[in-house]
Amino acid sequence: MSYPQRTTDMTSHPDAGEMRERFDRTAAGGGVVALEGLILLAGLFAAISPWVVHFTGNTNLAVSNLIVGITIGLIGLGLALAPERTSGLAWLAVPLGAWLVISPWVVTTANTAPNGAIWSNCIVGGATALLGLLAMGMTVAFRQKKAKARK
Repeated sequence: MSYPQRTTDMTSHPDAGEMRERFDRTAAGGGVVALEGLILLAGLFAAISPWVVHFTGNTNLAVSNLIVGITIGLIGLGLALAPERTSGLAWLAVPLGAWLVISPWVVTTANTAPNGAIWSNCIVGGATALLGLLAMGMTVAFRQKKAKARK
């Protein structure tokens, strides 16, 4: 009994063009994946920093860091899981990072934040804002490249 031979050539697949485009986007986005991961890690560190750095006696600052850190982490996770749909949210990392920088002076009563909390917030906030700017730049570049490809 003879079975018909099938080719395994993907060029005849009905979705070959779409699969190639998706592969090209994924392969070209190696830096983007690293950036999304760093945004996620910055958010997670901001969220746990009150317990790592010991923000003693600063409950308001701890709650602020927890909320902002979770928000940044969710933005990073969204960018990693669904970049096409959430890339427009990358700009949110910039003001959230700026908030982390100024929050030790805004949230604490009588400006009593310990030096560790101030340094921690300034470093992670500055890094988050910088990562947000980089993500925004990559998003704009990707959209421009996509618009050129359509023409």
